[in-house]
Amino acid sequence: MKNKFNTRARWVAIVVSASVLAGCGLPRSGPTKNEIFSGSVQEQGNAFVITVDDSVARAANFQPSLGFSSALIHAGTLGSDTIQPGDTLSLQIWENVDDGLLTLGSGTAAELSEIQVDGSGFIFVPYAGRIKASGNSPEAIRRIITEKLEAQTPDPQVVVQRVAGDGATVSLIGGVSAQGVYPIERPTRTLTAMLAAAGGISLPSETAQVTLTRGAHSGTVWLQDLYANPRLDIALRAGDRILVEADERYFTALGSTLTQVRVPFDTQSVSAIEALANVGGLSPALADPTGIFVFRDEPEHVARKVLGRTDLNGPQRFIYLLDLTSPNGVFLARDFDIRSEDTVYVTEAPYNQFNKVLNAIVGPVVTTETLTSIGE
Repeated sequence: MKNKFNTRARWVAIVVSASVLAGCGLPRSGPTKNEIFSGSVQEQGNAFVITVDDSVARAANFQPSLGFSSALIHAGTLGSDTIQPGDTLSLQIWENVDDGLLTLGSGTAAELSEIQVDGSGFIFVPYAGRIKASGNSPEAIRRIITEKLEAQTPDPQVVVQRVAGDGATVSLIGGVSAQGVYPIERPTRTLTAMLAAAGGISLPSETAQVTLTRGAHSGTVWLQDLYANPRLDIALRAGDRILVEADERYFTALGSTLTQVRVPFDTQSVSAIEALANVGGLSPALADPTGIFVFRDEPEHVARKVLGRTDLNGPQRFIYLLDLTSPNGVFLARDFDIRSEDTVYVTEAPYNQFNKVLNAIVGPVVTTETLTSIGE
């Protein structure tokens, strides 16, 4: 009688468990390999599911290029020594007398800061009068002021410098050591020289990007490319805006990886094998190394190239499959580039799904038998 009761209880538990599994499914981190394939275009779905081989990897490895337009690259170097209306000047004047016109004594200097060149191109200097500044270099202005003052004080020494103002200046913001407005001078007539004048870059060089905006023209380059390619070290113009910022690209890792997270790019390019390494690799207890998928919206020209078709219009949904167990699998994962906003998803191993079903069925049965034993 006791055995009969135990058998009946076991079957009741199995039936209940099977009903629960059929009604709500097992807990899991995402779709199975078969479910992804069932959503392919070949199965009347809306995404192309493509197994990655050497030709697919070459066709899909497209990275949006960065660079400056020809209008920015071919701009000639500005004559930075020429003062323009709106420029701001700083003057230092020494006089070789104890009771000078502008100084308090011999060996001291009179400082005239923030003298702005007016719209007509003139500045006013005490005892030297109204002086034409625009069209002249700081050295020419120095000579003019010196000549004007020599008639009134012996051997005046004059220093003229251009400082930040409304004239030939550029603005630097973002990841530089000293943000601000800087004048275009002889040493800072190009982009790299101006970045150096701002104290250099405060961001990691591997992911730093430099954007220059000039009117309707704008371009972005990698900092490393800027220093590697002299052609990108473009000449500056008054009003240029320079922004230094970190790379904002990212990919998302989901499924049976050790970490499920949004991952920023830490280098200019990231391969699929590097993407997996960045999240700790595959979970040994859960992952199916034959089911590594990359979800992506491909631009039209890349989609046509991958599929060898000309009848595709607009962006297309693609799901790339990587199989690390194939003879060439690791090499393909190394050669396949991840792009910004990709989703890298690793499916669970079928064995793990089987264990879940088995545990879900056997667990209640064992629990029932335990309760029955306690009841006896």
